[in-house]
Amino acid sequence: MLDSEDKKQQAVLNRYREAAAEFQTGNVPPTMTGHWLMKKSQVSADRTWMDLGVALAWLTKKYEENPPFVRADGLEAYSSLESKLEYATDVLPRGVDVSWVYYTGSKSLTSFSVVCCPNRFHPNIPCPLPPS
Repeated sequence: MLDSEDKKQQAVLNRYREAAAEFQTGNVPPTMTGHWLMKKSQVSADRTWMDLGVALAWLTKKYEENPPFVRADGLEAYSSLESKLEYATDVLPRGVDVSWVYYTGSKSLTSFSVVCCPNRFHPNIPCPLPPS
C-alpha cells in the first residue's frame, strides 16, 4: 500500500504523463520554438517550405494581415517589417528559428513562427513532414 507522499508523487507523475500526451494535439503553445515540431496537429504541407523566399512571403503575409499596434505619437512600437525580414533572411539559412510576437491595434497578442527542421537546438526531434 502507498503512503500519502507516494500517492502525491504518483498523482504528479500521472498528471505529467497526461499533460505530455495532450501537448501534441492540444492548443497549448510550446515554451521553446523547436517544440512546435512535436505538435503533429499543427503540421500541414502548405506550411512546410524548403525555399527561404516562400517562408519570408508567409511571414510578410501574416504581418500584413495582423499589423502591429501603432503608438498615438506615431512612432513605431516595434521593429519595422523591413528589419524583421532582414533578420529572418540572415538567420533562417543558419537554422535559427524566427518568432514574431506583438500586440495588434485591437490590443490582441499575435504570434507566428518559422521553425527550422532539422532544428539546430533540438536535433533529436524529427521533422514532422519529409522535405518535398
